[in-house]
Amino acid sequence: MKQYDFDELIDRHGTSCVKVDGLKAEYGQTDLLPLWVADMDFRTPDFVVEALHRRLKHEIFGYTFPPESYIRAIVDWVKWKQNYEVRPEWLTYIPGIVKGLAFAIDCFTEKGDGVVIQPPIYPPFRRVPETLGRQVLENPLKLEGGRYRMDLDGLENLLEDYPCKALLLSSPHNPGGIVWDAGTLARLAEICLRHGLLVFSDEIHSEMAFRPAEQRPFPSVSQTAADHSITFMAPSKTFNIAGIVSSYAIVPNEKLREKFFAYLAARELNDGTIFAYTATEAAYTQGADWLRQMLDYVKGNLQFVDAYLRENIPAIKAYPTQASFLSWLDCRELGLKQEDLVALFLRAGLALNDGASFGTGGEGHMRLNVGCPRSILRQALHGLKAQCVYVNTNKA
Repeated sequence: MKQYDFDELIDRHGTSCVKVDGLKAEYGQTDLLPLWVADMDFRTPDFVVEALHRRLKHEIFGYTFPPESYIRAIVDWVKWKQNYEVRPEWLTYIPGIVKGLAFAIDCFTEKGDGVVIQPPIYPPFRRVPETLGRQVLENPLKLEGGRYRMDLDGLENLLEDYPCKALLLSSPHNPGGIVWDAGTLARLAEICLRHGLLVFSDEIHSEMAFRPAEQRPFPSVSQTAADHSITFMAPSKTFNIAGIVSSYAIVPNEKLREKFFAYLAARELNDGTIFAYTATEAAYTQGADWLRQMLDYVKGNLQFVDAYLRENIPAIKAYPTQASFLSWLDCRELGLKQEDLVALFLRAGLALNDGASFGTGGEGHMRLNVGCPRSILRQALHGLKAQCVYVNTNKA
């Protein structure tokens, strides 16, 4: 079995990389360690690159339909990775998961309709429905014993008072790194059924759950969930190919599928690119070993961050991450206003995501991307430690 090198340092400058070349626009400076945008700094797997090279050698890149081998690769992968039987006819290409959420909202709701989110949450969950003229209603997560859980009783109460048409689900949760248990998801489905909501589930991080956590696709937890949902997945986070745009939707319910697929087809939004089909098939047919090694390395990074903070910066705590390469940092014990907290990280030379951008419950937090060589994390945490010592000294 080939051993992959996740300690390799790769310079991404000059590639129009949002994470690196976008620092100036986002933070006003370029001399920061980029630990914000949710892609990894690991080399894209060789088998994906080689598949793209083979396709490039043909030298004609005309109109292309999704080959049966692409569909079969998705079906087999989801069965192997998440123990869920997907029928080929349930699948369609989507040009990005945030776009998919927007399409679903536009297709199944009207302007002024209520859409429920569960903050703190990935910022597009609020931005997209608001931009489309929907009313965003919050069902905030509850923090108990250092872990988030869904407030399902609160959701029932909210829906009694405010009629809504859809709920946006982040599973696993971004930024909290939570793998929702099947019981929670099944109860969520029943509540949404009673109140007439569809569930649009973003499961882009679903392939990166760490054992013993078991990621369950939302439609797999019950027939109710399958009948009232659209689920979005992709190999993009897992295999570091976000720029290729290789997402897909799973729609088990025939009536929902007919309406949604017709919406997409009328706008030609279900037409993938040659390279999306090629990269997805290569990743899903050859990627098992790479995935295991990558997850082991990322889990080691998460453990490194947790241990370093406990020993050196105990006022900052990392929530336990059950999936993906994102670490949600609780910085509230520093006692800083949010703008001062962001400034602290910038003085440390770090570009992280401002927790306040994730909405209710996000203040006092920062989101750290650990999908990078461990030497970068070590450098980042050393710089943060120096700034935190300075803050504590001044407080004293």
